[in-house]
Amino acid sequence: MPTLDLLVATMPVPGHVAPLLPIARALTERGHRVRWCTGRVFAGQVTAAGAEFVAMDPSIDHCGRNVNELFPERNRLKGVAKLRYDMRAVFLDPIPAQIADLRRLLADRPSDLVLHDTAYVGAALLEQLGGPWAVSVGVTPLMLPAPEIPPFGPGLRYRPGPLGKLRNAVLGRLLNDVVFKPVFEHRDKLLEDFGMPAGERGLSSVSPHLHLQNGVAQLEHPREQLPPQVKFVGALVDRAPATELPPWWEEVLRAGSPVVHVTQGTVADMALNQLVLPAIRALADQDVTVVASTGAHDVGPLPPNAFAAPFLPYADLLPLTSVMITNGGFGGVQLALAQGVPLVVAGMTEDKPEVAARVERSGAGLNLRTSTPSVKALRSAVRTVLDNSSYRTHAVRLAAEYRKHDAGTLSADHVEHLAHVNA
Repeated sequence: MPTLDLLVATMPVPGHVAPLLPIARALTERGHRVRWCTGRVFAGQVTAAGAEFVAMDPSIDHCGRNVNELFPERNRLKGVAKLRYDMRAVFLDPIPAQIADLRRLLADRPSDLVLHDTAYVGAALLEQLGGPWAVSVGVTPLMLPAPEIPPFGPGLRYRPGPLGKLRNAVLGRLLNDVVFKPVFEHRDKLLEDFGMPAGERGLSSVSPHLHLQNGVAQLEHPREQLPPQVKFVGALVDRAPATELPPWWEEVLRAGSPVVHVTQGTVADMALNQLVLPAIRALADQDVTVVASTGAHDVGPLPPNAFAAPFLPYADLLPLTSVMITNGGFGGVQLALAQGVPLVVAGMTEDKPEVAARVERSGAGLNLRTSTPSVKALRSAVRTVLDNSSYRTHAVRLAAEYRKHDAGTLSADHVEHLAHVNA
């Protein structure tokens, strides 16, 4: 295979950068040249994967700040209003700067393909403006409309058959023509500024050439037909960095009770009272061992059966875990299911309702349909998953599917094949 020159572009957010690390690593190990344009705080991760780091325009670099810090006005919003705000401010407004970044880099050195996370819309638009073919990487559940699939966003339950299709059509029209109408109008104004026609209504971010989807098809809602360019590649999770075992690790091993891990992910850990602290309280009198990930935050005194650390050695922890409580971050869910760990999901922001809906349909966990579950609800959910072996059975079946995929290698194979076709 001739050496390829590839350009990667990602939103400056951990959940959008991390899934592309194993792809970049596999491509650079094959001798391809990879440049990566993203936020400065990810420079070390990018170079560790073998790619050349290029800083994005400072005006769209989050600089490691939480999205609530970056856009304080969103803190006053809830539900659909917050989602509309995020779609405009976080994902659409950066498009002009994204396109300018890519044009600058391509003028300096042409690339065979541009790989981008699905939220980095500028790469897809640049292709329509005459740029290189774009390869999309799914960092959320598959965002591709179909009559049998519930419209993306609210996390609706999958419903098979004609009644399900009718419901999907009615709600899809409502979302596109009413709820998200201001978002699409905002997008179309941006397109007009580039001399482009208005886009289609609907949330879709799949390349017409190649879309590398994080995860396995069995986790997604069943589709009657999958476009040929969509490739499920398994868990896009990079090699875990060496993490020291916390000082209490031996106590967890000696406890002998089921291990329940609770996490709010890498971005939403600013308010641990939403999930982590209620989970610790809910399970304080249960015959379980609670292991909590807390980021940089102090959770104060813990009950005797609970342990906490800023970061945890997942390679060691997940094989011991009986249940994982999560806010529904897609990366963490991939990690758990790849290890056959059943889930309790409590998340209602960003794509988390869609993640939770897929976990629920798969049978591998429970969907609490809230970001702030009560102590009682958490205790009951954990007890249900522990006492009903079907959740573990479904999670183990999914893990078997994940083991069939080497995500980085498979992704590199698809990229090389597309480059050959496009040569």
